[in-house]
Amino acid sequence: QVPLVESGGGSVQAGGSLRLSCAASAYTYSRFCMGWFRQAPGKGREAVAGISIYDTTTYADSVKGRFTISQDNAKKTLYLQMRSLKPEDTAMYYCAASLGGTYLSGGGCYGNDNYWGQGTQVTVSS
Repeated sequence: QVPLVESGGGSVQAGGSLRLSCAASAYTYSRFCMGWFRQAPGKGREAVAGISIYDTTTYADSVKGRFTISQDNAKKTLYLQMRSLKPEDTAMYYCAASLGGTYLSGGGCYGNDNYWGQGTQVTVSS
């Protein structure tokens, strides 16, 4: 298990900003490919942004230019800076850590072993 704890969600008006954080407890954090996913009510989970151990990034088309993923290996923390938020960004946001055969694709990072946080809610009102 890789404990992941998200924070930073909340309610904001359209056009506003939020920064999500994900604290990881694994001492081998720097070996994990990390990412953010989201799930809106009645929809499936979708990839938002991913970052590799080399700090290569990928974003979903719907968030490109508005969201920025980053990480601080010393603090074992993953971030998602979200700007120009839209009502359609409303969802539960999940932090994910992947290990083994990892690759970035379409806004997500995937691997043989994938771990998830409990999620943090983001609500954007119009």
